[in-house]
Amino acid sequence: MLRIVLFFVLIALAGAGAAWVADQPGDFVLTWGGFRVSTTFPRFVFLLGVFAAAVVLVWSILTTIWRTPGRLRRRRHEKRHARGRHAITHGLLAVGHGDTALARRHAEAARRLAPNDPLALLLHAQSAQLEGNPDEAQRVFRAMAERDDTRLLGLRGLFIEAQRADDAVAAVMIAEEAIKLSPSSTWASHAVLGFRCARGDWSGALAILDSNLSAGLIDKTAYRRQRGVLLTARALELETMDRDVARESVMEAVKLAPTLVPAAVLAARFESEAHQVRRAMKLVEAAWLANPHPDLADAYAHVKLGDSARQRLQRVETLAAKTSVNTPASAPGHVEGQLAIARAAIDAAEFARAREALKPYVNDPTQRVALLMAEIERTEHGDGGRARAWTLRAVRARHDPAWTADGYVSDRWRPVSPVTGRLDAFQWQTPVASLPSDKGSTIESSAFEEAMLAAPPPKRVTTPSESAVEPAPAAVVPAAAQDNSPPEAKAPEMTPEVKASEPAPAEPVKPAPEPAESSPSAETPVFRARADLGKPAPAPIPTVIPIVRAPDDPGIDDEGPSDEFTEQIGTPKAQAGGWRGFWSRWGG
Repeated sequence: MLRIVLFFVLIALAGAGAAWVADQPGDFVLTWGGFRVSTTFPRFVFLLGVFAAAVVLVWSILTTIWRTPGRLRRRRHEKRHARGRHAITHGLLAVGHGDTALARRHAEAARRLAPNDPLALLLHAQSAQLEGNPDEAQRVFRAMAERDDTRLLGLRGLFIEAQRADDAVAAVMIAEEAIKLSPSSTWASHAVLGFRCARGDWSGALAILDSNLSAGLIDKTAYRRQRGVLLTARALELETMDRDVARESVMEAVKLAPTLVPAAVLAARFESEAHQVRRAMKLVEAAWLANPHPDLADAYAHVKLGDSARQRLQRVETLAAKTSVNTPASAPGHVEGQLAIARAAIDAAEFARAREALKPYVNDPTQRVALLMAEIERTEHGDGGRARAWTLRAVRARHDPAWTADGYVSDRWRPVSPVTGRLDAFQWQTPVASLPSDKGSTIESSAFEEAMLAAPPPKRVTTPSESAVEPAPAAVVPAAAQDNSPPEAKAPEMTPEVKASEPAPAEPVKPAPEPAESSPSAETPVFRARADLGKPAPAPIPTVIPIVRAPDDPGIDDEGPSDEFTEQIGTPKAQAGGWRGFWSRWGG
């Protein structure tokens, strides 16, 4: 609407100006040498306008002719650049869906059409990586690292190639160079942090963590947690070498991350050694409420040095009660509390209390529950059978929580994952269960195990009658004849008089047969004797065994090996001193 109004205003002004020029009287005379032009003023204004339009038209034509070569050159360049961008776009798409031949063809076209385009270099490097040509990829990435606009991209590519080649030294150097150029580079900071943690350079890792916070790569909460993890790792490493630095580190760590289990355990240990029992108990309780763990229960039980086993049991019961209130029996805190009570009760020889703590989990036990039950049976009753049965159940029982990171299960806490190098990756959780199989279980329940677990523990009661009756002597079984045993001495033959004087042997009395119903079935022997194969009687071994040489046995010379040194100094008899040696050397 505004444009329409402006257009009409301009038309009105032009009309008004033309009317004003037409109303002006008089003539316009131009004299130049012998040339004289006379015209009216309105006509002069009109001719002046036509002349100005002609000049502008001529100038435009000349300018167009002058700029035509540059425009043609620029248009050709733009067309070439458009074709190069088209090749780059389709080449990156080919790299994305894994078409090696198409990616290589587009990379060659992009390199020919747009040699200085950063995306053309990137496409060339990625097509080389897709083909499995690391040398060509490294060459392109080095060329990119020499340019100002693609230096970080080239360093990132060289870092990836160094990782693929398992060249940790080169990867660290490249990442450190990248972090010098750009402290806010996420991949470089994470890589340097992971390498320094893997090398145990905790001070360097803390410096990188501070740099990440300054660059805004992590927030304040993550910074506090990761700094606590690094300080805990340094404290655990220096616990036996520099206890002052270890104590200072772990105290700062437990302030930054009070729920970190290893930090709370180590800090409670230092406080306990300093006789600060209340501080140690508060540290353990804060971590226990967030993450119940067996190490926390053990540290809480031994927080006061010199306590008896029963006092430790009472303390553990107090700790377990903090997570057992209004929580189901299957909750992690309740389970860990009951297991801690059972462990302390076994140490205190309170086996009834231990059984009571483990009773809700006996029907579907985990490995720790089964092993605790086996220890109870072995320690309380000395029942090896029931203990072995519980141990067998522990083999195929459900897994207990463990320190797990990226599918890796560790027996202790670690600050970084050994798989990905990620900081604070280990979590206290149940390992991932195996996939279901259509095959049956490898270890099946046996009747022996069911009977041993169902039967009460044996109790031996000795009566006076049993103590008075001595066990019958076992029948002496003659030992089998050995091939290398000496021949047995033959007994002397008895004369007829001696035979007559000896009493005749009494006939064996046959026992009365028992009823068939009460006779138990005979067990099947493991090894059956072959009646059809008679064993030949062993041949008597002579007292004197002749030495017979084998045909290929060189034997031993009777004279023995010659010794030049012995021949020179003589026999041992000739070597004797005194008059005996003198007499023997003279042939006496």
